[in-house]
Amino acid sequence: MRGSVDRDEVGPGQESVWDYPRPPRLEATSQRLLVMVGSTVVADTTRGYRVLETSHPPSYYLPPEDCHLALFTKAAGSSFCEWKGHAVYWDVTVDGHTIPSGAWSYPDPVPAFGAIRDHLAFYPSLFACHVDGERVQPQPGGFYGGWVTSKVVGPFKGSPGTQGW
Repeated sequence: MRGSVDRDEVGPGQESVWDYPRPPRLEATSQRLLVMVGSTVVADTTRGYRVLETSHPPSYYLPPEDCHLALFTKAAGSSFCEWKGHAVYWDVTVDGHTIPSGAWSYPDPVPAFGAIRDHLAFYPSLFACHVDGERVQPQPGGFYGGWVTSKVVGPFKGSPGTQGW
């Protein structure tokens, strides 16, 4: 499918999601990752990981030690990722308002993704997520949890017409 997509032009300091691998790659990042609801910090770290997969903006995983875990309650349901394993979901409650299944984690990931065991990932459509001070945009379509910044170009899976990618 790679050859049939009109790739966005890559500028200085940018990455194309079409250069990301499949199966995806996990890499540590020292970028500051900040997740907020209003003025409440839900998570803040420089010890995160990002998952890079062809056609997807990066998904970020933050260590539980750097998340305000008192805000989290395990949600019903789970899902399966062919690359990472079984995911569980988390409701996040701030000031009496609950964001249902707004975060997810892998309690027992496959060995290649063992470094993100219990790390939390967040849907940027439900939270104010930032990478090094830049407010991210959510990956199109609402299903995936990728974080779109000015440093990554697409087109991204999730937009209309991309289901077969």
